[in-house]
Formats: sequence, C-alpha cells, structure tokens
Amino acid sequence: MANTYQPVYQPGPTPNYASPYAPPSAPPPNENGHYDQKSPYEGERFKPRKRLNDPFFFVFFLLQLAGFIVVSGIAVNQWVKSGGLGGGVGSGHTGTDVTLNYHTVYLLLFITAAALLLSTIYLILTRIFTRLIMHFTLLLSITLNIGICVYYWTTRYWSGAIIFTIIALLSIFAYFGYRARIPLASLLLQVVMDVAKHHWSVYTVAFLALFVQAAWSVLYTFTVIAIYAKWTPGNPSCGNGSSCSSGKVAGLIFYATFSYLWTSQTIGNVALATLAGGPFGCWYYFGPRDQGKMPRRPTLSSFGRASSLSLGSIAFGSLIVTLLDILRLLLDMIRNNANADGSFVEACLAMCAECFVGCIEGLVQYFNRYAYIEIALYGKPYLQAARDTWRMIKDRGIDALINDSLVGMTLTWGAYAIGLMCALFAYLYLRYTHPSYNSDGQYTAPVLLFAFLIGLQCMMTLSSVIEAGVSTIFVGLGEDPQVLAVRAPALFGVIASTYPQVVQGVPRV
Repeated sequence: MANTYQPVYQPGPTPNYASPYAPPSAPPPNENGHYDQKSPYEGERFKPRKRLNDPFFFVFFLLQLAGFIVVSGIAVNQWVKSGGLGGGVGSGHTGTDVTLNYHTVYLLLFITAAALLLSTIYLILTRIFTRLIMHFTLLLSITLNIGICVYYWTTRYWSGAIIFTIIALLSIFAYFGYRARIPLASLLLQVVMDVAKHHWSVYTVAFLALFVQAAWSVLYTFTVIAIYAKWTPGNPSCGNGSSCSSGKVAGLIFYATFSYLWTSQTIGNVALATLAGGPFGCWYYFGPRDQGKMPRRPTLSSFGRASSLSLGSIAFGSLIVTLLDILRLLLDMIRNNANADGSFVEACLAMCAECFVGCIEGLVQYFNRYAYIEIALYGKPYLQAARDTWRMIKDRGIDALINDSLVGMTLTWGAYAIGLMCALFAYLYLRYTHPSYNSDGQYTAPVLLFAFLIGLQCMMTLSSVIEAGVSTIFVGLGEDPQVLAVRAPALFGVIASTYPQVVQGVPRV
C-alpha cells in the first residue's frame, strides 16, 4: 500500500485515507476468524456514570482560582486608584523608577497580541501545509537555539552559553533522527485535519481556548504589574498604610505565577478532553456524521463532562505538571544567581537538575495526554485513567508509537519558538525604549520570563487542541485497532507497516 497521501481541503470527495467513509457490512475478522462488533458505548464510553471525580482537586482548583481573582482584584483596584505609575508606549524615561509601570503593561499586552497572532498563523499554516511545517518548525528552533548560543558566547554569559550549546546540538541531532518519522507523522496530521474539515467545532474549540488563554494571560499581566506597584517598598501606594516588603512581592508573584500556570494547563487540557471525547473520538468509534450513527452535538456534550464531572481529574493531572514546571523555574533562577555570583560548579549542577526535571515534565505531559483521553471517553478518575493508560501501553505494545510521535514534538518546538520570539520582542522593546524602572537592567530577566511564558502557554493551548486528534487515534489503536482498519485503511496500513506490534492480530484491510 502506498504511503503517500494527498489531502483535499476544499468541499468535495473525501480524501483517500477513508474512501469512502462508510464501513463495510461487517468488520474484519480477528485472529480467531470471528467478527468483533463492539458497541461504541461499551464500558461506559461516551456515557459515563454521573459522578464527580477527584472532588478534592476540583475544590482545590476552584479555591486557588478564587484566591488569584481576589489578589488580582485588590492589587489592580489599588493600582487603578493611584493612577498607575506612568510610562507608556515607547515613552522612554518616564514614570517611576521604583518598579514596573504602564510601559511594561503595554509591552506585555503587545506580547499577548503577538502570541495570539503567531499561534493563529501557525494553526493556519498547519492546516494548509503539514510535512513542510514539521521541517520548518524544527529548523526554526535550531536557528533560534544557535543564535542565542552565539549571543551568549559573544557576551561571555558562560553558563547560558554552555546550556544553549548543548540544546543547539541536541536539536540538530534530533532533527536528523526524527526526519525519517516525518512521513507517518504528517499522514496522521493530515487525517486529523481532514476529520476537522467535517467538524468545524474543532476550530471553534481551538480559537475559544486560544482566546480564553490570551485573556487569562492579560489578566495575569495586569496582576503581576499591580502587585509590583502596590507592595514594592518605596512606591507611592506604600504611603497609604499598606504593608510593603520585597518578601510579600515575591510570595504574591510566586502564587500568581503558580495559579497562572495551573489554570493555563487546565484550560488546554479541558480543550483536549473536549475534542477527544467529542468529534475525534466519535469519528473513530461511530464513523462520520453523514453516516447517521454519531451522537448529536458530541463536542458540546464532551465539553459539559470535561468542565464539570471530570474537571477535578483534569486539574489533578495538570497540577503535577505545574509543580514540575515551578521546580524547573526555581532551578533556572538558582542557576542564574549562581552564574551572576561566579559559582560555575553550582550553576552547572543547577543546569543538570533543570534538564532532568524538564525531561520528567515532558514525559509526564506526554503520558497525561493519553490519560485525559481515557477521562474524556470513559469519565474515569485521574489515577484510574493513568493506570489504564499504562496497562494499555504495555498490553498493546505501543511504547514505540508513543515515544516516536513526531506530531507532539513538532508542536512543542513550535510553542518553544513562539515563546522565544515573544521574549526576543520584549528584549528589543526594552532595549530601544529605555523605561525608567529598568535603567540598570534589573527587570529585564522577569519581563523576558513573563513574555516567554505568555507565548509558550498560548501556543501550548493551541497545540493541545491539535494533538487531541492524533492522540485519540493512538488510544483507539490501543483499545480497538480493528476500528481504524475499517475507518481509515490507508493510515492503518502505514501504521501496520511501521509498527506491526500495534496491530497484532488484526488483518490489514
């Protein structure tokens, strides 16, 4: 069977990965010669019991979100009453020189808009191009890593230079290693994109998630600036009886960043679960909408489950990743301080620990995505979904398929590149506008960090939506590979030839 695939993006005949969509009169026989006709609703799939899963994390998530809103309301309200701290768009040496001012607000708002625009462009390009975008994002990330590496070497920022030299070399080696996987990964993306062509709710969820993420980033931006303005010692609001200290500012910034990251993770994962239990899962198990077997309003029903009964389970998994992300950021701060103090050995140890935590975080994120799909399809608690996901991986032998998925790798590199471009924009803006509060460059690092996080989180939200389709196909393969043999025989044939252990016992169609 040919491994090439030419997608059709305009209305017309369905692409050849399922030509036509209609399944044959009976599914293919299994290894015993019997026909396996499982119900799509088997095991409470798509119709889970109505119970609130992981209620502790459900309540904990809502409480921390409420706490963030309270802190944000107090800080922003006081900041608005005091008239801000001056500064503006490209206004240079204006406003207070004590702490961040309106200049930074506008800067981070520009960054949020840029992240939104870049993420939207990335979605459009991925929709039109597939194989090319995989090469492009990998090469773009390599170029950015090399550029940062060269800059750090020329400025003699030794620990940063060593780190980005290693990252640049790894990205180069990774490109040549993953290049052979691009045909299968591009085919998977093309299938997902063409399924989405028949379900515009996919793009509705994508843009709504992106809009909510952008709005959340804006709120976080105002909150951080207002916290600096209200509680930094020496600023005008401290004369109003408020207790100001650097420790309070650090603690509130830490809490705001923790809440921002956790809520951002949850937003993206709710979008993932919505699509996995909605259009993508229903396409896999019921066939296309025009066959008349798909439930009505699958996306809306799936969103209702993900945002209510399963929200605690999704927040549970998101919290694990958030804690690892916070730990990685703390290690990054330790490394920067050690480098500033000239402690080269301490900086290298912190760098190694940061890389180790980053690898664990990536693995947990990758595993969690499949657990969220189990949650979306069956309404399971998080720990049960995680156990069943691991059991499915071991029983079906799809370890290689998960580890070699280039789709997630490509989208992650895209998010990383967008985050870097947002940070670069912030650096250039600070350098050429010279705000008063940053006369000695003391706020460059936190502003760049905020810019990178905003760009990264916006793109990661979009990535989680796109990856939902590919990951749902993987979960379906692990549980019922014969369904894909009927639904998309060309894709099934490519996967069978690449990973024969995945479809063992299922004849090719």
